[in-house]
Amino acid sequence: MTAPKSKIKTKSSKATQSNFWHKSFRYIKKGILFFFGISILWVLIDWFLPVYLTPLMCIRTVESIVSGESPQNEKSWVSIEEISPNIVQAVVASEDNRFMMHNGFSFKDMNRAFKSNQKGKKVRGGSTISQQTAKNVFLFPQRSYIRKGLEAYFTLLIELTWGKKRIMEMYLNVIEMGDGIYGIEAASQIYFHKSAYELTKSESALIAACIPNPHKFHVDNPSSYIRGRQSKILSLMGKIGRVNLDKKYPPRKHRKPK
Repeated sequence: MTAPKSKIKTKSSKATQSNFWHKSFRYIKKGILFFFGISILWVLIDWFLPVYLTPLMCIRTVESIVSGESPQNEKSWVSIEEISPNIVQAVVASEDNRFMMHNGFSFKDMNRAFKSNQKGKKVRGGSTISQQTAKNVFLFPQRSYIRKGLEAYFTLLIELTWGKKRIMEMYLNVIEMGDGIYGIEAASQIYFHKSAYELTKSESALIAACIPNPHKFHVDNPSSYIRGRQSKILSLMGKIGRVNLDKKYPPRKHRKPK
């Protein structure tokens, strides 16, 4: 006795559907494994080699071409030993004073930024130097939850593999410091006509003051606002002292109120 055609069609449909989901899961699994493999290899390669091109540089080049301008890309890679400790101290004081204490994320700053933004105040970021480095080297700057998720992933990778010294070296070599100006050596040569190793505390604080918005703030023509930021950064530099990139600092202990 043969089964009704309706039952045969139902079984065939279920088998086809099951086969579709099985293939889809297999392709997704392969895609995820491929992504992890490529991203880890990418991070390991950048652990040793200088980075001369980032997604942001590509975006700025395309923007210049579209607007009919000639693309500019002033870039010069230098090792951390060729960079003044003053600029290291300045960016830590300005951008991430817990840099040597956290493992890539400063939840205190993130919480503070969230509360500030919830109150409708000026949008404030809570990104650490490690997060900024991950974003600048591996990702595009557009804001989205997907990009933030990828940023967190790459931040964990570079914290686990590179260490603080390499992260700081990478950060200071790829950060945008003006129109078409990338990295501390190019910025130092253009703004102060000297190498990055020769930067003074005052010059370093001025550069750090302009990092949040290098297209609006100008090192070569600082506004009163930037001079004020420079002064605050110099004060913070005095409080945190020299930054030893070879040493992992323990978290600060907060005194309990009596």
